[in-house]
Amino acid sequence: MSQPQNVPVSPVATPHYESPPRRDREWNADRPGDVFATGQPEGDLIGSQGPDQGFAIKLARELEDELTLTKGEHFDDVVAGCVAVALKRASAFGRAPVVHDLRCAYAVFGFDDAGADKELVKLRRQLFEEVHHPHHYAERRAIADAVPTDFLRRPHQKVIVDAADWRSVLSRVLA
Repeated sequence: MSQPQNVPVSPVATPHYESPPRRDREWNADRPGDVFATGQPEGDLIGSQGPDQGFAIKLARELEDELTLTKGEHFDDVVAGCVAVALKRASAFGRAPVVHDLRCAYAVFGFDDAGADKELVKLRRQLFEEVHHPHHYAERRAIADAVPTDFLRRPHQKVIVDAADWRSVLSRVLA
C-alpha cells in the first residue's frame, strides 16, 4: 500500500513500494492445473461440476415431508443419492440446482410415490444403503451414473411422468 501524500517522508527512509510494470502479453491457461484450455475433466467418478451445488442439500431437506420411505430406508441416504442425481441434471444445463432437479431425482427412484413398485423399492434399498457416509462416494456416483443425462435433460414435468417407466430409465443398473 502506498503512503498517503499528507504523511511526511524521512529523507533517510527506504524507498516506498511501487507496482511492477504492466505486462503487455495475454495470460494463457498453459499450466498443468489450468482447466480453462481443455474444459472440465470428464470420466468415471469425477462427478458433475456446477455452481452453488451445496444449495441442493437445502432444497432436498425442504422436500422431506413429500417423500415416502419404506422400512429400512433412511432419509440421509435418500438425500445423498438424489442430490447426486439432481446435481447431474443441474450441471447438464450449466446452472445451479433448483427444486425441480430434486423432484426429478425423487421421481426416478419412486420416493415421491406412496405406491411405488415393490421391485423398484427393493432396487433402491440396495442402491441407497449407507450412501450418506463419505466413504461411499463410489456408490453415490453409481446412483447418479444410473440415470442417463439425456433423460435428465428433458423438461422436469416430462421427467416426472416418464419416470413411471423406471425399468427403461434405470436399465443400466438392471443389466
